[in-house]
Amino acid sequence: MSRKRDRDGATDNGEPTDDESARATRADWRSRSSEADDARDSSRRVRSPPARPDGGTGTGSSWGARWAVARRELASLRSEKTILLALAIQLFIAAFSSFLVVGLVSLSDPGAVDGYQTEVAVTGDDTDTLLAVANERDGVTAQRYDDRGAAYDAFERGSVSAVLDANRNDDGQLVVRATAPESGLQTTLLVVQLRDTLEHVERVERQQHVDSGRLEQSPVPVPDEIQASPYVGFTYTILLPLLCFLPVFISGSIVVDSLIEERQRGTLELLRVAPLSLADVIDAKLLATAALAPLQAIAWLLLLSFNGTAIAGPVALIVLVAALSLLVVAGGVAIALWAPDRRQAQLLYSTATVGALVVATALPEHPANTVAKFAIGNPTPTTWGLLAAYCLLALGAFVALSRGIGRLEPDSL
Repeated sequence: MSRKRDRDGATDNGEPTDDESARATRADWRSRSSEADDARDSSRRVRSPPARPDGGTGTGSSWGARWAVARRELASLRSEKTILLALAIQLFIAAFSSFLVVGLVSLSDPGAVDGYQTEVAVTGDDTDTLLAVANERDGVTAQRYDDRGAAYDAFERGSVSAVLDANRNDDGQLVVRATAPESGLQTTLLVVQLRDTLEHVERVERQQHVDSGRLEQSPVPVPDEIQASPYVGFTYTILLPLLCFLPVFISGSIVVDSLIEERQRGTLELLRVAPLSLADVIDAKLLATAALAPLQAIAWLLLLSFNGTAIAGPVALIVLVAALSLLVVAGGVAIALWAPDRRQAQLLYSTATVGALVVATALPEHPANTVAKFAIGNPTPTTWGLLAAYCLLALGAFVALSRGIGRLEPDSL
């Protein structure tokens, strides 16, 4: 007896057909397979570390990954020709500091160079004071010319380097007219020497007016000159601060360029791999770049010591450079994360640097003076207090930056 199927595929007595049984078997197999896949996915999710809000992970030690980012940051400096050139210039300054000091001091104070001597012609109606002061100055030999024309003829022939024409006006003031060569290195040295001589003439004239009672008020007394080497002052107040501060500002510029380039190329997103977060990546870059300045300072101090420049407090100087480097680099990171492009970032960084230099003039002690006092071994309580303030300010900037990055949305970069 044949069974008739209705439209639903069932037989007359209500039993399922073979096709329906096969479909039910396949559906049951898919359900069990899907449940197994869900269980495996759930197991994977349980074994994977919990994700941080900024995209990193929190299991295991991330110091190895941070060190890898830091090494990558330092290795990228080899392709920066500008940075390498700046390092080469600093190396040259530190390695040949003794020769540079002699040359640069000769420009600012030619009389300090042994053997330097210039002859000048002195003419006019009142030459006694000028002759007396000029012949007392090192590096200047003054020769009196009664005839003004003869003095200028000697200048034209090259017999004298300059002509000083001294005359009294109706008010009794000494007026000196100086004639020097038009241009050239010799003119620069000569002008510096003549300016120093005329300043001393002015002091003598004022003292004479005080003694004669021609002044209503006595001028402020000028302390007597002391015999000190001009090389010492130039080395400790100009050269050494330059070698300490230049690496700091270069480090800030490096981190600005690095982060802006990572943002523009999109490689900053690629660095955010387990176990690093965005904050970890930026911290690694910041610390690697900030460490450049104190390392350079150590090298420069060693070279200066090798050239005979004694450094009394090298540890304090290195701590000062490290604190300023951390402070400046943290500011550079903040600018790089906020500025939309490299041009604006570098403009903001340069403006902030100039502003910081202006603010430094209002401090109780300029940072250059702080460097000089540590170098010569004569720090004051103000010097130590400023060093502690720089360290606290640098740590505060680093902590504030870390918290700010923690609240930053990585997708917004």
